[in-house]
Amino acid sequence: MRLSRDGLSRRGLILGGSALLAGCATAGPKAPAAALLAETLPVAPSAPTPAIQPAQAMVTPPPLDPLGRVRPDLMQRAMAALDVHHRRVPLRDRMYIVDFRKFSGDERLFEVDLVAGHVTAFRTSHGRGSDPQHSGFARNFSNTPDSHMSSLGAYATAGAGWGAQQGPNVLLDGLEYSNNMARDRAIIIHGADYADPGFLAREGKLGRSYGCFSTSHADLPVLRERMGTGRLLFAYT
Repeated sequence: MRLSRDGLSRRGLILGGSALLAGCATAGPKAPAAALLAETLPVAPSAPTPAIQPAQAMVTPPPLDPLGRVRPDLMQRAMAALDVHHRRVPLRDRMYIVDFRKFSGDERLFEVDLVAGHVTAFRTSHGRGSDPQHSGFARNFSNTPDSHMSSLGAYATAGAGWGAQQGPNVLLDGLEYSNNMARDRAIIIHGADYADPGFLAREGKLGRSYGCFSTSHADLPVLRERMGTGRLLFAYT
């Protein structure tokens, strides 16, 4: 069959238009590869934001000696001695204070709990040379051997000891010029009959030592266990 020139032209236009329409239908901007990948990959859940913790409240230590059993000036001196002699008295959980201004029949040996703040009181004797008239008050103090006087200043507890004469005791090292002969003078803490409650009830005051810190036989085991080694004992007037 023969086609005219005009027929061929019209047929070419129809085929060309169809191809153009088909091309318009499939052609267009391609989606980016990253976007396609994002559509196919699962999205990882984001990490939870950490909760902001409230600041912890400051812990206020309990007051020291709330009942006021130790004179404030004496407490301040003992605290200062604790800092001055920190190398020899490294333990700061508790310390011991002797107030030689007080009457011997009164409680004047104090255990100060530096953590909880409370104070426990005991009785202790002074040296006979410090109170020649046996008035119950220590008047004189010395570091001289054979003076039989009490010595003032800071001591370091040196652990539990045992002596042929006094039995169980607590050893002491004097840390100042006023008491550095304590070991040579055998100044210790020991129990004594003249520091027991019965003697006090009978005599109205404690007996006198040769310079040692004598306590009742009942109090000594407690002190011997708790004083240990490396704690401060501060004696003053």
